[in-house]
Amino acid sequence: MKIAPVEQLFTLFNETALVLQEELSCTYLEALAETGENLFHGSILQDEVSELTEKRLKRQFAEVNLGNFTKEEVRKAFQLVILKGMKENVQPNHQMTPDSVGMLISYLVDKFMQQPSFRLLDPAIGTGNLVTTVLNQLQKTVQSIGVEIDDLLLKLAYVNANLQEHPIEFFNQDSLEPLFIDPVDAVIADLPVGYYPNDVRALDYQLKAAEGHSYAHHLFIEQSVRHTKPGGYLFFIIPNGLFESDQSGQLREFFKEEVIIQGVLQLPISMFKNKNAAKSILILQKKGEGISAPKQALLVNLPNLTNALEMDTILKKIELWFQEKKR
Repeated sequence: MKIAPVEQLFTLFNETALVLQEELSCTYLEALAETGENLFHGSILQDEVSELTEKRLKRQFAEVNLGNFTKEEVRKAFQLVILKGMKENVQPNHQMTPDSVGMLISYLVDKFMQQPSFRLLDPAIGTGNLVTTVLNQLQKTVQSIGVEIDDLLLKLAYVNANLQEHPIEFFNQDSLEPLFIDPVDAVIADLPVGYYPNDVRALDYQLKAAEGHSYAHHLFIEQSVRHTKPGGYLFFIIPNGLFESDQSGQLREFFKEEVIIQGVLQLPISMFKNKNAAKSILILQKKGEGISAPKQALLVNLPNLTNALEMDTILKKIELWFQEKKR
């Protein structure tokens, strides 16, 4: 019986990571980053590995030719092993964006970004799953930049990008510190929701709280807008209560001054454990010369994303909105 490509790669990543985890006395996710590096370079890079283990790993790697897999197969397999590792070592901020949402963002980026090549920033890149989902769907030349404060997540994102042959420029830093990057044409981000602990740093932002901690997701929006060219688009996964919080008044003012709301797509409540955790996709355009608001923003309540018939109806509605927008 033929093994499915994603399953074949998952088994390779998982088995070789387990071997390295034991050999290097590290966590599963650290071992996964190491095994991904080995596969990419075609050799065992860790000096601590015994001769016997090295032979065993080389034999396993020799059985798989990465060139026989699509980028999406590599991404999905790597995503599954990361999810396995995250379940074993739960960290609340390391939630991966669901594939169906990643596909939807890819579709929206493709529709809004009409130019054949552009610069893209993900200021909360995590393991790189969202950005590589988008890159795998676009038939365009995209120069990508990712920022991540967590060393391990960034290492996984770097390995992930290499295995899929995506040239992404990575920055290992707090995204809310000054970013030394040229302005981009588009931003995508699954916004980290919660309070930002660095009150001194937050003083640099218009969206800082009047007292106490500021909301990290508000500051991420402001930082992203700062680094977007006039007329550029921003695609954020936001909590549904974004405009209902105690600091939402400032946010509304900021939006009025800086951006145009192009659309809000509410994700189905059924995707989330409870309705308080529900999210939407917010599409913004940075104001600039000759940039005008659409007659009506694209407002959509998405059905269950696995319901092909209802999704088809919604996509037709979205297509119609784009045709109206062009007039």
